[in-house]
Amino acid sequence: MLRTESRLTRSPVSESDRDRGLPPSSPPAPEPGRARRPLPPSTAFIGSAAVFAALYVAAGAPTPLLVVFEQQWRFPAWVLTVAFASYALGLLAALLVAGSLSDHIGRRPVLIGSLLVELGAMLMFVFAPGIGWVIAARTVQGIATGAATSAFSASVVEHAPERHKKLGTIITSVAPAGGLGVGALLTGAAVQFSSHATLIVFTSLAVIMILGTGVAAFSAETVSSHPGAARSLIPHVSVPRAARREFVASIPVHAAAWMLAGLFMGLVPTILRDLLDLHSGLLNGATAFVEPAAAAVAGLFLGRLTPRRTVFVGGAGVLLGTAVIEAGVASGTLSLLWVGGIVGGVGFGASFSGAVRTIAPLGQPHQRAGLFAAVYLVAYLSFGVPAIVAGLLIAPVGLLGTVLGYGVIILVTATVGLLAQHRVATSR
Repeated sequence: MLRTESRLTRSPVSESDRDRGLPPSSPPAPEPGRARRPLPPSTAFIGSAAVFAALYVAAGAPTPLLVVFEQQWRFPAWVLTVAFASYALGLLAALLVAGSLSDHIGRRPVLIGSLLVELGAMLMFVFAPGIGWVIAARTVQGIATGAATSAFSASVVEHAPERHKKLGTIITSVAPAGGLGVGALLTGAAVQFSSHATLIVFTSLAVIMILGTGVAAFSAETVSSHPGAARSLIPHVSVPRAARREFVASIPVHAAAWMLAGLFMGLVPTILRDLLDLHSGLLNGATAFVEPAAAAVAGLFLGRLTPRRTVFVGGAGVLLGTAVIEAGVASGTLSLLWVGGIVGGVGFGASFSGAVRTIAPLGQPHQRAGLFAAVYLVAYLSFGVPAIVAGLLIAPVGLLGTVLGYGVIILVTATVGLLAQHRVATSR
């Protein structure tokens, strides 16, 4: 059930409490003997941002390994895209069910539980005996990331010192893309230089998730408990009335940017192997790294522009980058693929960051998690579903035809997004 709502039944956390590192003004009283000393606000802010990024490093890590698994276990190409996109589908399910749960029971319980589930997914990767286990691990990983994403997005902003609120919002918009890229690059290097890449990568990530759980456990709670936790588990997304118009206008912007990310992260290893005849784990990881890394850098350095202008720059980047990628794939030219990835990545980071910066201030503190859930719902539907459809089309249409058709859809969607943003901007 998709619904919009505006709940103003809870006061936001006072700035003075948060600045001093204290819990919200009306938290549950601690049990005798169970009092704990929370992390300083600046440490909690940095730690929460780092763990949030680490979740997406883990999400990007399997990308270069999937073609290795395909060669090792001999499964069809379409199964590879299912393994890639099962993460997105698990994430979507968790967003729909638990996306606004932390608005009711607090950020800490949701984050701790999610990170423990993520730890379980890392261990599933370590011991996976076949592609079925990998798909299951990707799904569990998606569930953990989906449950944590909106809570982390809200938590990072709320832990940010007052002078760094804008930085907190920027981090929430660039960490997913940057993390995906770094995860792919590091795993690609492990595949290239070690015969035990799976063990090295996912054992390291398991340790990071344990440390991240500690950060979440010892960070101060930033919202008070609020009735309606059970009701919030009914699948829905929550878009406050004040944010509806901007949210609707942002949908095609998000869709085009994340479809491009899905093309690059989901199909690049197959494109390199089957269309360009290149076989290198490091090259797979580096190529998959290019687009999301450019997105993260763009999100950081375009923060000086107004959110609306950032969206326009991003939409233009997605259009140009997609066209160059299409040219690179059609001509079998790796350099064009990289250039298109960089330009498209800048577009991805700018459009997503600008849209998040436009929408985030329109929600009250107790509405943020539900609002971020709606944003990521659009993002990951666009990231995962087209990749699965593309995988199913590879056999009847061919890889080249599938990739070119995918690109055309991105171009059309980005154009619609730019027109929608122009209409909102000129109607004010």
